[in-house]
Amino acid sequence: MSPLTLDFLEKLPKTDLHCHLDGSLRLRSILEMAEQQKVALPAADEERLAKLIFPGAECKSLEDYLKAFDITLAVLQEEEALHRAAFELAEDAAQENVRYLEVRYAPVLHLRRGLKLTNVVEAVLSGLREAKRRYGIRYGVILCGIRTISAESSVRMAELCVAYKHKEAFQLILNNNVNCTAHAGEAYGPESIAQAIHYCGAHRIGHGVRLRENGDLLNYVNDHRIPLEVCISSNVQTRAVSDFASHPLPFYYNYGLRVTINTDNRLVTNTTVSKELLLAHQHYGFSLDDLKEVIVAGFKSAFLPYREKADVLKEINKELDQFQLPANGQTAQLPPREVVQGGVTTAGGLSPATESTPSPVMSEPRSSTPVSHG
Repeated sequence: MSPLTLDFLEKLPKTDLHCHLDGSLRLRSILEMAEQQKVALPAADEERLAKLIFPGAECKSLEDYLKAFDITLAVLQEEEALHRAAFELAEDAAQENVRYLEVRYAPVLHLRRGLKLTNVVEAVLSGLREAKRRYGIRYGVILCGIRTISAESSVRMAELCVAYKHKEAFQLILNNNVNCTAHAGEAYGPESIAQAIHYCGAHRIGHGVRLRENGDLLNYVNDHRIPLEVCISSNVQTRAVSDFASHPLPFYYNYGLRVTINTDNRLVTNTTVSKELLLAHQHYGFSLDDLKEVIVAGFKSAFLPYREKADVLKEINKELDQFQLPANGQTAQLPPREVVQGGVTTAGGLSPATESTPSPVMSEPRSSTPVSHG
């Protein structure tokens, strides 16, 4: 098999359906925001801050992994900071040719300095709109409720999601025809996946690494084409799996499940979608054709209206066909790169989409509830 390089994979059009805003800031931006907001951080330079945020081999559990968010959330309590974080996240995604990005966050975690929930949502949407105007990147927003806070707060998130859409929280979401995804099968077993699907009506499952422990449920997910939002590096860091070799991704893919590859947290995990695709190639032998199939699954699984999604898939499949491996065993060659400037396609890339609406997620210790698109 000809080697695939990170540079090559960065050129492929792709999605990122599982990406937390508060886990995907830039180190420099955290320091600058802290200075502007007079927030005291445990480190005053990028090198020391990185050591506190990147879990690496020292991370022992999901709870340990989540400690980094104490730092990022400290500077995400003002509208300007939320706008900047959302814009820079989408900008970073666009630089690796992510064409459709779903950003998830819990508005209730951004109220420490008196912001209203609607202020939080509007600030994030404004940052994403700016990125779309500049780079043509489509986006969705997933508003998350957190199971460890209160049922009432999740209901408030559900109401917010319904408002932005031009039992309790989940039922409200489903009654209003809003898309829903849930963290499940990460820290908890396959029973959490069953609950997410059968009791909460989840349309996608975040992580799902423990789905393999229940064969009947695995076949149900496969038969009903319920997508899995796979985050390889994050799952290793949080100890959802013990190491790369024990990750179920290759089994899921070979068995026929609809798997998508995502970042989870670009900063905290220190990754990109392209790096995650490279891991699938290096650790599990995914070929270029395999990765193309996973990429297409990402677009199929996006919370987009059917007709818009069909148009996107037509464009993406046509573009992916241009990426081929040479027969001589050399490194994969790139087709001419099309460029998006100011939201206008000049040679390649998707034409801009209309803005969408907030959709939902319910999750494990972390997050849960709704999405808005652009």
